[in-house]
Amino acid sequence: MTIYSLYVFDRHCACIYYHDWHRTKQTRPAVEGGLLKAVSRAVAPRQVDSGATTAPSTLSSPRNTLVPTTGAVIAVGEDPSASTVPPTRSAGSRTNTLTFDEEAKLVYGVILSLRNMIKKLSRRDEQFTSYRTSTYKLHLYETLSGYKFVMLSDPSTDGLRFVLRQIYSGPFVDYVARNPLVPMDSREQGIDNEYFRASVDRMIRGLSAFA
Repeated sequence: MTIYSLYVFDRHCACIYYHDWHRTKQTRPAVEGGLLKAVSRAVAPRQVDSGATTAPSTLSSPRNTLVPTTGAVIAVGEDPSASTVPPTRSAGSRTNTLTFDEEAKLVYGVILSLRNMIKKLSRRDEQFTSYRTSTYKLHLYETLSGYKFVMLSDPSTDGLRFVLRQIYSGPFVDYVARNPLVPMDSREQGIDNEYFRASVDRMIRGLSAFA
């Protein structure tokens, strides 16, 4: 069992925070203008100086775990976009990966589609909390204010919705909601700050599911 990554989306469908641990495939940084500021330095658009080559970022460690596959709903395309980085990339694995902004849209789109499907098919007011494929499991916790906390893990991992709820009621409230320096709901900037990121990282690494 292991935990791959964490996404936080606001009520405007924008990804405002990202954190990864164990990933199995690299993803490309977001394109310029495709991602809010202060989401994650690891996936932020690369700044390329004119006339200078860009060295690989030491902050970039995400690996893409979202691969097209069929799965079973428990409760719950690749688009070879052209890279904005100068043509020095290596051929092969990176040419078939999504940029992070496209990946975030894919994650949110899956959540929205499956949640709407469950509401239409179910006769009761059921809540979408997770779904599983052969390669990963997605866990969802949605707050009353519209924030969505999404975690990807190994498919054999037990439900982690309680962990997402703890992230919201603990680090999120302490270092984001109560922090006057974090622009909540701004549509222009994410919520990344060193205290929130360190607290989330410490919490996740302390779980028995983290390996």
